Amino acid sequence: MLKIRGMNKSFNAGTENEANIFCNFNLDINECETTVILGANGCGKSTLFNIISGVMPCESGEISLDGKKLDGLREHQRSAHIGRVHQNPSLGVSPSLTILENMSLSDKKCSRFGFRKLVKKDQINRYTEMLKTLDLGLENKLNTQVKFLSGGQRQSLSLLMATMKRPDLLLLDEHTAALDPKTSKVVMEKTMELVRKEKITTLMISHNLRDAIKYSDRIIMLDRGKVILDTRSNLISESELIKIYNRQNLLDSDQELEQAV
Repeated sequence: MLKIRGMNKSFNAGTENEANIFCNFNLDINECETTVILGANGCGKSTLFNIISGVMPCESGEISLDGKKLDGLREHQRSAHIGRVHQNPSLGVSPSLTILENMSLSDKKCSRFGFRKLVKKDQINRYTEMLKTLDLGLENKLNTQVKFLSGGQRQSLSLLMATMKRPDLLLLDEHTAALDPKTSKVVMEKTMELVRKEKITTLMISHNLRDAIKYSDRIIMLDRGKVILDTRSNLISESELIKIYNRQNLLDSDQELEQAV
């Protein structure tokens, strides 16, 4: 379980541009569940992910994961327990390296190694079998540089790499937002198949209300760093979510409304 207690985070403190994002923020995320975080731009979604993963610090508060305190741990130290897939398909991979090299690199996360011994031949069959589960033919492109893959292929590879070591927590940071609708659906289906099979506790940021309901166990909506909705996904409809968005003035453009429905 992820526990956040008394978290405070602000930007530009002490200036006329000071912005308080979180004030005494508390949150519990249940083990082996997928929880979606909703909210308009600026509500604190990405800041929350960055604080959890150690990308940015908070002023005060405690964060623990399965009883282990994350406070004081740097990003690379937290990565031993946390996997993350970003919105940009290229951020979770090394584009100049091959698929095989990327998987080997991920497999050695948080351990010492030299690039001359990066790929272990006795692991190739294992990587091949893992890639087959994606049904994208990547097992036949082991020596292809990742920069030559499509966005959907790169994102699927990023997902596989982020979960290779079965993290205690998986952060999905709008990981299908940059993909076309057809590819997005494929990646979402593969994501949930993997997450449910491995029973990985997952936090997912999304602007797509339909996906939020379909692919999660729980929905949390943020507005200016506060939780304004916390419900089981099967207890709420798209129309009800849209009403809450409108009531809080969270849908600030026609484009975002189209994404929501």
